Amino acid sequence: MRVDLLCSGSKGNSCLVRTDSTSILIDCGSTKRYLMDALSRVQQDPSSLDSLLITHTHKDHVSQLSRFASVPVYSYCELDHDQWHLVRPLDCFVLKDLRITVIGLSHDAPKTVGFVIEDQKEKLVYITDTGYLPNHEKVYLENADHYIFESNHDLGMLMKTSRPMFVKQRILSDSGHLSNEDSSMNLTSLINDHTKTILLAHISQEANDPERALDVLKNTFLKKDMPYRGLRIEAAQQFSITSILND
Repeated sequence: MRVDLLCSGSKGNSCLVRTDSTSILIDCGSTKRYLMDALSRVQQDPSSLDSLLITHTHKDHVSQLSRFASVPVYSYCELDHDQWHLVRPLDCFVLKDLRITVIGLSHDAPKTVGFVIEDQKEKLVYITDTGYLPNHEKVYLENADHYIFESNHDLGMLMKTSRPMFVKQRILSDSGHLSNEDSSMNLTSLINDHTKTILLAHISQEANDPERALDVLKNTFLKKDMPYRGLRIEAAQQFSITSILND
């Protein structure tokens, strides 16, 4: 499995997952120019994608949906697309050599989900845009090889922004976004010795800092007396490709 996180944040989100025989794109946010250029840089023809998975209908996740009119789309939220296929939380479906499990999340867009994607060798967890993780779904997220996982905001930085209080309250609510602390506590309870990669995602450019998000995660590892030096831990950038290559 090869994973290319093409962009991640409030200005656009998209992630490409490929095996030798299958290519799927998770979300298609960002500008047309950036997204098409990013796909070209990782040598992926948009028209040859096997499928597009959509997490929810916020603009930063679906802004380029019309560019993929010929690609089958799978989502829990209803979409205006000729090849839309409905999937629901805890549904499992197969696309060639990939097995995909739909994870229900809690966000202020209708029917938001994440995905667990598995081939015969590896397991990827993709979770962004949620105020919390439902306990009954955590079992599906455990023991993955790779995590792309929201670490959206720092509480102190968020409160110092000029955003209206109702926006801050929305972000902090159960239908908002995971803070650095929430993300770290969840991640350290989900990983195991097989875990190789953690990419912190959907980091706010105004209410967070990549180094701060990483420090919180590493400090949580230390507090739990969990070794992390064998792990690849990085913070994804808004407009930068971060890749996970199989061994």
